[in-house]
Amino acid sequence: MTEREFIVPQQMQSIVERAGYVPAVKVGATVYCAGQVGRTPGLDVIADPEAQFLACWENLRIVLEEAGCSFDDVVDMTTYHVQMSEHMAVFREVKDRVFPRGTCAWTALGVSELARPGLLVEIKCVAVQREAR
Repeated sequence: MTEREFIVPQQMQSIVERAGYVPAVKVGATVYCAGQVGRTPGLDVIADPEAQFLACWENLRIVLEEAGCSFDDVVDMTTYHVQMSEHMAVFREVKDRVFPRGTCAWTALGVSELARPGLLVEIKCVAVQREAR
């Protein structure tokens, strides 16, 4: 049986209690991250698109770090966008500011809604931890 490690950063304990899922699962050197969104530690949605996108990336960084990874370890990423055409330019600008360009496979999908009203993006990824750190 394959060993699984549940990745739950301290500041995300309430997600497990409230929503019933873990932010990531690590199997061997591979980390499967659940979709991260732009919310406060208290799980409130951030209204400003740029601030929401920055918080989304920061939440993803926190999960990856807890698993022993960084953005450089991401090999596959899927982003889900509400009102994609309206917000993609700002999302790309924020992405290019915080995430290394051209380092992983990326699929961007437009969707009608996400889990909570006001959410504009959700980022899901797979990372592979490098042996030497």
